[in-house]
Order: sequence, then C-alpha cells, then structure tokens
Amino acid sequence: MPKNPNLTLSGPDLAALLCSRVCHDVISPVGAINNGLELLDDGVGDADALDLIRTSATNASVRLKFARLCFGASGSVGASIDTGEAEKAAKDFAIAEKKTEVSWTGPRAIIPKNKVKLLLNLFLVAYSGIPRGGSLDVAIEDPEGNARFVLTIKGKMMRVPAKFVEISTGTLEEAVDAHTIQPYYTVLLADECGMDLKHVVSDDKITFIAETIAA
Repeated sequence: MPKNPNLTLSGPDLAALLCSRVCHDVISPVGAINNGLELLDDGVGDADALDLIRTSATNASVRLKFARLCFGASGSVGASIDTGEAEKAAKDFAIAEKKTEVSWTGPRAIIPKNKVKLLLNLFLVAYSGIPRGGSLDVAIEDPEGNARFVLTIKGKMMRVPAKFVEISTGTLEEAVDAHTIQPYYTVLLADECGMDLKHVVSDDKITFIAETIAA
C-alpha cells in the first residue's frame, strides 16, 4: 500500500491524466507549426514562416522525447535507462525553452527506469519553481546504490510549487487533474522507488531532494 494517502488514482485515471498532460505540452508548438504552414499558403513572410515552422518542430520533438523518458514505458518492465539519456533530454528541454541554464554533475550510470523517471519528474517540479527562468543544477549521488538526487534552482520569483507540497505531504484537498498530475506522478514514483522527497528553501536558492530511504 502507498505510504502517502493522496496516492489513490486508479491505473486508467492515471494514464488518462498523463496523456492529457503530454497533449497540453505539445499542442502549442504543433499549433505554431500549423500557423507557419498557413503563412506559407498565403505567401506571406516565407522566411519568417519557415523559421517559425523549424523552431516549433524542434520544440515539439524535444518535448516528445522528454515525455517519452519522463512519462513513458521506455522499454520492457524492469528495464534500466542510462542517466546520460536523462541528462541530454533535460538539457535539450531547457535549450528549447530558452529560459533556464541547466548544469548536471555526478556519475553516469544505468539504473532502473523508474528512478530515471523520478529524476526527470523532479526536474520538471524544480523547473516550474522558476517561471521567469534562472539556473537549475542537477547533482546525482551514488546512483547504483543508495541513490540521491539533488536539484537546486536559482532565479527570480523562486517558489516551491504549491501542489507539489500538498501532494508530497499528504495534505491535498482537491482532486488531482491534468494540471496537478505531474507532481502527483513525481510523488508516486518516489513512493515506488523507496525514496523520500523533501525541499529546502533559503534566501537565494531552493533545493529539491530525493534520497533512498534507509532500510
């Protein structure tokens, strides 16, 4: 049984909400591609239209590749993933967004996929904590043993996403929807990986931590 009382979604509901989240993430760049094609059809600003299409196609591709690792099966049951793939996906995501600089330290390793998915979902939680951009530092410690992930953000208007706090502490009062499914999934993955989530707030930074629970 899950330790967190908020983790009550059924499998079908979880799948449906995650699909909604992925669709929400890619609808904007796909819509921009369509706008660019319409401009080409009208013969208006061909160069600008092609640039819009190219940029939006790259953005959509990056978001889908990230979502595949972050939310998808990424192989068979029990499969492992190279943390180098997670690093590339996270950095490409930040480059496409053009708001936040990402640094990544720690040993590269092949670890259970749910731990990689937890790392990337915690990355999204941390990323959402600096809506106006800034820096996000990812540090991986002992990935093949008692894994510990430390993500530190700095920037303007830093915040700990409220829904992440409510879900992780078991105090969520409203039903989970497509807007809150991502932090919910982060907490669910931590629970399944036997890892504890916490955050530390200081004047100039916020640190999000996932660490293996001692046996």
